[in-house]
Amino acid sequence: MLAAAINPNKPLRRRRQYALALLPVVAALALTPCAALQHSGMPRTQRHESHHEIFQLEEAWRIAVLKADIPAMDSLLADDYMAITPNGTLQSKEQALANLRAGATHFTAIAISDRKVRFYGTTALVTSRADVSGTSGEGDFSGSYRYIRVYVRNAEGKWKVVSFEANRIRMPGERK
Repeated sequence: MLAAAINPNKPLRRRRQYALALLPVVAALALTPCAALQHSGMPRTQRHESHHEIFQLEEAWRIAVLKADIPAMDSLLADDYMAITPNGTLQSKEQALANLRAGATHFTAIAISDRKVRFYGTTALVTSRADVSGTSGEGDFSGSYRYIRVYVRNAEGKWKVVSFEANRIRMPGERK
């Protein structure tokens, strides 16, 4: 579309239409750095409290997964939660809870390190490393993973997990 907007071989009217169609995209990109700066404008005490809340929620998630605590996990996940598992499949809240309930995925240990939390308005992004031990229907999945979890503060002021993605950390030369 951008190429069409600047292509001198296209009629001027057509180039204007393409340029106008691109306006919302350009405006969104121009505002993106401002959204990233919202956290720096947050009062220090509020920043500290928000970090503390997210760290507590991350620990609550870790414990809920280890203990297969369905009510705790249910309260952490937003209704429209969607995960991308390490094998690339999508998993809804209902599917995640059903897997936990059935014991299809069983964690025996989870050690979290290298956690970073970033805020963008009412959204928090958590990136971490997780060294896990466990099994699933596909076998042992023990190993090291990097993950990103996305929290959104809802209308009631509670943080809920809306998205999660995990990827296995592979050593050089290690096969899938």
